Amino acid sequence: MFNRICVAALLISTTCSFAEAQEKYRVYLGTYTGKESKGVYQCELSLKDGSLSDAELAVETSSPSFVAFHPNKRYLYAVNEGDATISAFSINAKTGNLTFLNSQPSQGGAPCHLVVDPTGKNVLAANYSGGSCICIPIKADGKLGKSSSFQQHVGKRKNGHSIHVDKANKFAFCCDLGLDQVIVYGFDAARGTLTPHGAFDTPKGSGPRHFAWHPDGKTAYINGESNLTIIACDYDANRGVLTQTQVLSTLPKDVQRKGGSTAETVVHPSGKFVYVSNRDPYNSIAIFSIDEKTRKLTAVGHQGAGVKTPRNFAIEPTGRFMLVANQSGGNVIVFRIHQSTGELIPTDASVRVPRPVCVRFMEIK
Repeated sequence: MFNRICVAALLISTTCSFAEAQEKYRVYLGTYTGKESKGVYQCELSLKDGSLSDAELAVETSSPSFVAFHPNKRYLYAVNEGDATISAFSINAKTGNLTFLNSQPSQGGAPCHLVVDPTGKNVLAANYSGGSCICIPIKADGKLGKSSSFQQHVGKRKNGHSIHVDKANKFAFCCDLGLDQVIVYGFDAARGTLTPHGAFDTPKGSGPRHFAWHPDGKTAYINGESNLTIIACDYDANRGVLTQTQVLSTLPKDVQRKGGSTAETVVHPSGKFVYVSNRDPYNSIAIFSIDEKTRKLTAVGHQGAGVKTPRNFAIEPTGRFMLVANQSGGNVIVFRIHQSTGELIPTDASVRVPRPVCVRFMEIK
């Protein structure tokens, strides 16, 4: 009986400890550096009330506008937009601080987005100026090797803005805002190669910027930066082919457009909702519901409370809170997500961060 009680107590204690460990996430914030901003910042998000701790500098580095984690969560990679480099950092699991490992040239101007492929063998990045993308191998110690593949986009106006890989890790998709195309590449993670496979033409003048997968891996959503739209696509994973199914405005029906642009697209972890950020002068997050069977989008509404030039935004893994990086507002704000409707509920939580661009979450062990 004593042993059973002890075992039961141990299980309860372990379960409680695990639950408590999940009540906080470390948040890494990429920024544009300048007089006030110095690099990548970190803070903590409490899942109990959505509050944020004060932001602290995790590492000083030049304009790390987007960051991404290695699957083992021991390394973080960042674009250095002004320096045209990609940098590697080791993560101190206890403090969250970052230590510079090395960097490699992006071989293009203004690298603005990157991902680490699911195998953890490669960093893929998109270069905005001149329109190109690159694959850089990751060594066993987390450092970056020399480029294993580089692809230059072809056309009059070329602006690579993001790059993503599919669920099977067989194809890579690079949004080129200037070409109004999503360039598709065959991707070999073992060799670190990108091979031209075709292109998906978005509506003329849409300016495809960022790309988000539905959790099913069969549906993709692209935000048109230039015409403030969301483009829904079916995806044939066998052929690496996208097919457009819907194009919706990200603005309210009663708003007559005067300038402006979109920035980010994010799908809720449940797969029930998708969100797009509208920048100046609209300053809002557009909310869409996703039909469970057809994947058809329906506009739900907009949330603009406290939003100022929303760049990247992200939803923490449990799906309860959204953090929005207000680039010109100089802060990151928190919304609670209504789990049935997807609506965003303002909270009083925010943290001051100069020129924030990117938000990424990591579990605190």
